[in-house]
Amino acid sequence: MFDLLILMFSGALVGFAIGLTGVGGGSLMTPILLLMGYSAPVAIGTDLLYAAITKSSGVIFHHKKQNVDWKVMALLAAGSIPVSVLLSILVMRHGLAKNEQYESILTTFLGVMLALTALVIALQKHIQKRLSPGTHPPVHHGLEPPFYGYPQKHTAIMTLLLGLVLGFCVTMASVGAGAIGAAILFLLYPHWKATIVVGTGIAHAVPLTLVAGLGYLANGLVDLPLLGSLMMGSIPGIYLGTHVGSLFPDKVMRAILVAALLGLGIYFSVIH
Repeated sequence: MFDLLILMFSGALVGFAIGLTGVGGGSLMTPILLLMGYSAPVAIGTDLLYAAITKSSGVIFHHKKQNVDWKVMALLAAGSIPVSVLLSILVMRHGLAKNEQYESILTTFLGVMLALTALVIALQKHIQKRLSPGTHPPVHHGLEPPFYGYPQKHTAIMTLLLGLVLGFCVTMASVGAGAIGAAILFLLYPHWKATIVVGTGIAHAVPLTLVAGLGYLANGLVDLPLLGSLMMGSIPGIYLGTHVGSLFPDKVMRAILVAALLGLGIYFSVIH
């Protein structure tokens, strides 16, 4: 019972961070599970399915608000999902699920991704101000790229390549689809509003984390009772974080999140 309460509290803590700042799912849940003694593959695999479930409601919300560019999302998925499936097949074929060296690689890579995510979050506001003019064209009005028409050829290729990179990063560390993906989308589509970047990123993250998580499940690397415990805590945590977010200065919360991610990144990539 005590273990269940600890897991529910962990889910509530991460859910609160998600509701408060809009980030923190994979970036916090996986390292928390590692610190609790779970192996890297199980922590990552369980967190991927956790992310797919918790972010699914966000897709519905952003779709209703017309914040999702589905053509760009499809390009991202065309790159990321095949990479995720291929990695899962390689793990299964080569029996890497119980390999200690593979676990060490996952842990180190997670640390690097956490530190990189911290850097991106710290610079996110600056990138957003420099690249976003604050305007966005209406949906489905036959406008030319890079708006809601099909992206220009070179932009489409870069978007597809971004999907490939995110597919690898998210499958290997459950981190990258949020802050890192958003930062690069701002570079590729500088005329987008921040809400479009966030909405498109979430719409892409859900199928990617679901496919990657199912790949881990197929390899026996998902703890379903653990997933259930985390979900029981995260739902009220997200609700609470969303409703009290206005009480906390955004700069302070982001500074705390950056410091935590950077510290965890250094620990898992260098010290651990």
